[in-house]
Amino acid sequence: MHTVTNPTHCEDCGTTGVRMGKAGWVAVVSLLAGLLTPASASALEGVNDWSCHPSAAHPKPVILLHGTGDNKDYTWRVLGPQLAEHGYCAFSLTYGVPPNAPVADPVVGGLALIESSAVELESFVDKVLLATNTRKADIVGYSQGTMVPTYYAKFLNGRGKINTYVSLAPLWDGTNPLGLGTVMAVLRLLGLSSAIPYLFSDCVACPQLLTGSSFLDKVRHDGIFLPEITYTNIVTKYDTVVWPYTSGLGFGPNVTNVVLQDTCEADEVNHVGLVIDPNALGHVLNALDRTHAKPVPCVPTGPLGY
Repeated sequence: MHTVTNPTHCEDCGTTGVRMGKAGWVAVVSLLAGLLTPASASALEGVNDWSCHPSAAHPKPVILLHGTGDNKDYTWRVLGPQLAEHGYCAFSLTYGVPPNAPVADPVVGGLALIESSAVELESFVDKVLLATNTRKADIVGYSQGTMVPTYYAKFLNGRGKINTYVSLAPLWDGTNPLGLGTVMAVLRLLGLSSAIPYLFSDCVACPQLLTGSSFLDKVRHDGIFLPEITYTNIVTKYDTVVWPYTSGLGFGPNVTNVVLQDTCEADEVNHVGLVIDPNALGHVLNALDRTHAKPVPCVPTGPLGY
């Protein structure tokens, strides 16, 4: 783990061709957002317990934000119950489900515009704070789920309601897998920006996350990291969805970066496996409770977190 100083920037998705059908969308989202096919999962044990009262040991509720093409139960199937076992009041929501999406089990979220997802988060945070009688929450986000809270903090007056912000596979500078961000930049240069939304008809959040998008330009303006919030970025060198992985590193006196392989070379986890990687989740727990942080054992891990 290393801390760096000096604030910087921003996150995750995109492609090209004719208007994409369902098969094209699946391929793109799988590549750009590390899409897991969410297993049908019931509510996570210990998560979204609206009668939970934060303890003196863990006085802030923790809100969990999934990534693109996923949902609250599948993404947090390991960390959610783990937080409850440690005595946290943990909450999660599935955001960004398109209004015209077919009814499906499991629900797939993270596909709508990030701005609208941030509005959903705003309402959810207020609900959690009211239920727990607290003024601030801690946030743990993954992939696109690191950008939704960022927009909320900067543009929806969320900055005063977030205490600690832990990001798994963030992409503050965007992502450019297979040069897709460069392709989008060329389209904009040629005056073809109006065609971009049609290329992502099923995932309008995806082009927002590509390097150089207007969304990222807006969010990065004046810096990503707000002085009221403590940030921890957790990344893996084997991430090919957030490319390059260094897009997830930040700068500032209130920013800590964790590159998993710096302290555990045997951890070969990729983007998809990060949310269940024992090394990564150990760092999440430490970031949420710095006072009682413990050494994170190096557990040899494969690409999918096993």
